[in-house]
Amino acid sequence: MKIIHAKDYADMSRKAANIISAQVILKPDCILGLATGSTPIGAYQQLIKWYEKGDVDFAQVSTYNLDEYRGLLHDDPQSYHFFMRDNFFNHINIDLSRTHVPDGSTTDAAAACAEYDRMVAAAGYPDLQLLGIGNNGHIGFNEPDDHFSAGTHCVDLTESTIEANSRLFDNIDDVPRQAYTMGVQTIMYARMIVIAASGEKKAQAVRDMCFGPVTPSCPASILQLHTNCVVVADEAALSLCPEA
Repeated sequence: MKIIHAKDYADMSRKAANIISAQVILKPDCILGLATGSTPIGAYQQLIKWYEKGDVDFAQVSTYNLDEYRGLLHDDPQSYHFFMRDNFFNHINIDLSRTHVPDGSTTDAAAACAEYDRMVAAAGYPDLQLLGIGNNGHIGFNEPDDHFSAGTHCVDLTESTIEANSRLFDNIDDVPRQAYTMGVQTIMYARMIVIAASGEKKAQAVRDMCFGPVTPSCPASILQLHTNCVVVADEAALSLCPEA
């Protein structure tokens, strides 16, 4: 794993956006795996600025998001379909028909997950997969477990994840208890992985990811086995790492 040090959230966001924009410039019809949550917003804002300046063109890009809450319609303001349009897609020249997010509105979990796996495989998997990391080491919504997950699946969210995500809802009781998420094995098929982390609350997870044993109790630790994984993290997130 290559670790890129950033001063703070803004610096981390610029550095992550630099890597993503380079991928798009080098391969205009690339496939990007994208993430939601507060961590990637700064990178998306930077990419929007560069698009508005004419420095990067998303016209031929295809995207596949990691996850979606189960039970939310696509136009629900708390859905990741809405999040991606509001924070990124509506501000660049991407073809919305080339953007893909798991269908959380489908109640048939097995069918929804199988269809998403089929689409990602047919596309050839991401050239670059952007990830965040949860306080408990989760990637996507792959929570700590006794095994690494394979394909897209329905997951019961842990209380720590529900609590962390409650800041985006009016009430913690409004946070969905389940989500559809791309599996760890599918994530590992990406040709390059960029994982971004910011803040002291992520420090233990980042240390376990980079320097701990490879174990499903910290799903992100499997990224140690990827041949092209870049960690972009700020000083606070790297504060517990021995080489930081």
